[in-house]
Amino acid sequence: MSSHSLNRRQLSRSKIDLFLECPRCFYEDVALGNARPGGPAFTLNIAVDELFKREFDSCRARQEPHPLFATVGLDAVPLQDPRLDAWRRNFTGVRWLDPDTGWTLFGAVDDLWLGADGCVMVADYKATAKAEHVTAATLHPAYRRQADVYQFLVGQQGLEVSDRAWFVYANGLKTADGFHDTLRFDTRLVPYDGDRSWVLEAFRAAVSRVVSGQRPDPGPECLWCRFAAAWHT
Repeated sequence: MSSHSLNRRQLSRSKIDLFLECPRCFYEDVALGNARPGGPAFTLNIAVDELFKREFDSCRARQEPHPLFATVGLDAVPLQDPRLDAWRRNFTGVRWLDPDTGWTLFGAVDDLWLGADGCVMVADYKATAKAEHVTAATLHPAYRRQADVYQFLVGQQGLEVSDRAWFVYANGLKTADGFHDTLRFDTRLVPYDGDRSWVLEAFRAAVSRVVSGQRPDPGPECLWCRFAAAWHT
């Protein structure tokens, strides 16, 4: 079975993360079309994302800072750019064609903010429900890589991109006496100082793996590879 990614010579941000996690699973997915089984959609998280976008779009239209900005002393407004709608769509995203490989890297950003210094900041919306709020020190490594890739991609669009990215983190509260058709959140801005220096090398290594035609060995720490090996024995 042919792979859509292979036919179109493109890799998404999530495929790069898969390559870094397990080259074997990445190759099976992109080169052979044998993707890992998908899980259920996080529909509540998707709903929170959509509502956040409406909030920030309202501020964007007025070119006013979101009230959360004041909580961290951030001098910025949501970016106005005619390309933003396309950059936020999952199957369009921010795209960059690598002249060396002929492949495209893409990823859909949640938001971009324009700082007073003229630099653009990548922003990503997250929703969770944890006992302790997420901080810059406890950000999941995959979220850090996500921001790095987005910073790289936005930087290829002719914009000056700040190393500082922001996560809009909504933490669901469990302290109420019941649900009552209401779920309350404690929402905070979590800063992340990105490092996009690894992105290009990782992207080209992933492309090289795909076009090599050689299936890597199973990942020794990959649970999916272990499952596949057990299934075929």
